Amino acid sequence: MSVPASHWQEARNLRLAARLQDCDPNTPLLGLAREGVLRRAVGLTLEASGCSAPLGSRCRVESAGGRWVDAEVVGFSGDRTFLMPSADVAGLLPNARVVPARRRGEVAVGEGLLGRVIDSDGVPLDGRGPIREEHWVGLTGAAINPLMREPITRSLDVGVRAINALLPIGRGQRVGLFAGSGVGKSTLLGMMTRFTAADVIVVGLIGERGREVRDFVEATLGEEGLRRAVVVAAPADRPPLARLHGALRATAIAEWYRDQGLHVLLLMDSLTRYAQAQREIGLSVGEPPTTRGYPPSVFARLPALVERAGNGAEGRGSITAFYTVLTEGDDQQEPIADAARAILDGHIVLTRRIADAGQYPAIDVEVSVSRVMQDITDAPWRERIRKLKRLMAAYNAQRDLIAIGAYQRGNDPVVDEAMARWPAILQFLGQDVSEAADVEASRAALARLLDESNV
Repeated sequence: MSVPASHWQEARNLRLAARLQDCDPNTPLLGLAREGVLRRAVGLTLEASGCSAPLGSRCRVESAGGRWVDAEVVGFSGDRTFLMPSADVAGLLPNARVVPARRRGEVAVGEGLLGRVIDSDGVPLDGRGPIREEHWVGLTGAAINPLMREPITRSLDVGVRAINALLPIGRGQRVGLFAGSGVGKSTLLGMMTRFTAADVIVVGLIGERGREVRDFVEATLGEEGLRRAVVVAAPADRPPLARLHGALRATAIAEWYRDQGLHVLLLMDSLTRYAQAQREIGLSVGEPPTTRGYPPSVFARLPALVERAGNGAEGRGSITAFYTVLTEGDDQQEPIADAARAILDGHIVLTRRIADAGQYPAIDVEVSVSRVMQDITDAPWRERIRKLKRLMAAYNAQRDLIAIGAYQRGNDPVVDEAMARWPAILQFLGQDVSEAADVEASRAALARLLDESNV
């Protein structure tokens, strides 16, 4: 039996009216996006009134000529909302419209990203047309239960003999690459990009010179390396929010590939520029400066970013991450370097003294540490590592006396052995940028180096 359309509509209206009667008319409308106007623009900060948008949401600010500037809500005070633009703000006018976006920051991911170079907003920079969007993930990621993470039990081949043999890296480890300017950290990253045994490589070039982006893509990665890589570039001339989003986008892309069961190598150059971008944002919205001008939010954001890398849950993939940390004036105790050491699973230090001596890579083995070495090496291997470090420490302690011929052989048997092996040690630590050395070959070379018959 059919029901007349008028009766059906009347019944629906009655049900809707009954539901409305049950609603509390005084219930606040939380999360409602309301359009506002631009009241103030000072330095990097925009202030809007009448705009209702949650922290972290995106807004669009109308500019002269009908152009729109993207911005993010970074704070509020009373009826004022603080925005941080992610693009050039030239052309903004007083009382311009501020329109909140419908959705928070999300990242387009998919297999189509492989071999592409994008900016912090996901826009292609390589001139190869648009990227097909397969899925969307959150820019800030989702926390993983630490008890659900798979432990680090397998070593990862990075192709660099000094690291493979003396500072073994585990799959899912987070490592800092500490160096001053001009000591070869970008070149070392390039070697690991080409030689590391990973399914996918995600590179975040954050706050570096624009010239280095093209050099890294064409000269360092090359056509072969780019096929299994995704490059996210946010050069130094981009606003601080764009640099911040570049690091978050690169991490979100790496997370998606990890969730597909793949083993990902994440290279972030650099963690220091990420911290400096957050410092600019924090100071602009009125955060008090603490250690060397860094506000507290910097030291809260660093672990939030780093903890997103690592192994996934059982049966998932992994993200092995290398973060470069710039040490201003080669000061290993500066705030960002000190904070990074505390939250990472190891650190590799490149020193200017070794680089000036013509040795590459300029890794200072004595002060570098891999915190997962105990879990991925056996006892004979660890003993050889300790022995080589003892020999290097003994030689460097007497370096000046040896250089001027004042050291007398026989005073210290450890120094004597170090002097006898020193040319072979230097040859072992050095490696050409085009040469690859896997884990087994590196370990065998270490065993030959410390063979007693060589003395």
